[in-house]
Amino acid sequence: MVLLPLQAQEKRVQNRPYTDLRAFHFGVVVGTHLQDIEFENVGPQLITNDDGTTTEKLITCDQDRWDGGFTVGVLGEARLNTYFSFRAVPTLYFGNRHLVFHNFTDKLESGQPIEQRQDMKSIYISSDFNLVYSAQRFNNHRPYVMVGINPMFNLSGKDEDIIKLKKFDCLLEVGIGCDFYLPFFKLRPELKFGYGLMNTLDTGHTQMMKDKNLMAYSNSVRASRTKLVALTFFFE
Repeated sequence: MVLLPLQAQEKRVQNRPYTDLRAFHFGVVVGTHLQDIEFENVGPQLITNDDGTTTEKLITCDQDRWDGGFTVGVLGEARLNTYFSFRAVPTLYFGNRHLVFHNFTDKLESGQPIEQRQDMKSIYISSDFNLVYSAQRFNNHRPYVMVGINPMFNLSGKDEDIIKLKKFDCLLEVGIGCDFYLPFFKLRPELKFGYGLMNTLDTGHTQMMKDKNLMAYSNSVRASRTKLVALTFFFE
């Protein structure tokens, strides 16, 4: 009975024993992610009608679900010492966001608020900059934690959209993962969480809209921040 725990912890033959001693190395990245936008609604707003009178409207905006997408990129990682490394990960994020607006002033005959929807295409090019702390390697696995920032450039957005986002965003990221040393390469699954550090709402977009009936919907939001959950696989 005493020997069983000892046998479970015994050393095994290590795959790629010198791979972590490289000063710098590259890899490829694939994965999936869930994205959301945290909106700050303005609440009641005064709308000026064509005849000069004003009307108070209450419209809210929300991304009503976490929308999925996929990720591809490359990796460059520098070894700092036995436990720490620094990496840059240029990445493309592809996805779609589903936005729902509720007009609580103008209602249907059933009494339900009028809904307006927008499918927002989401294409970002980013470059994560991460500091990685890895535990001591045991056999063919090595867990780690990471923290970093992720500057992102928005390649999507159209003038006819109700809500339009700025071209630049930046996320604070934290994550956990584990290195698995296989015979021919190292596999690194990682789960990370990101939160936007800046307001990404393009507030000047409303004046560019052609459909003036949608301006009240566009003006219903004063700020937005990105939220991201990503499951990524590094092949090194």
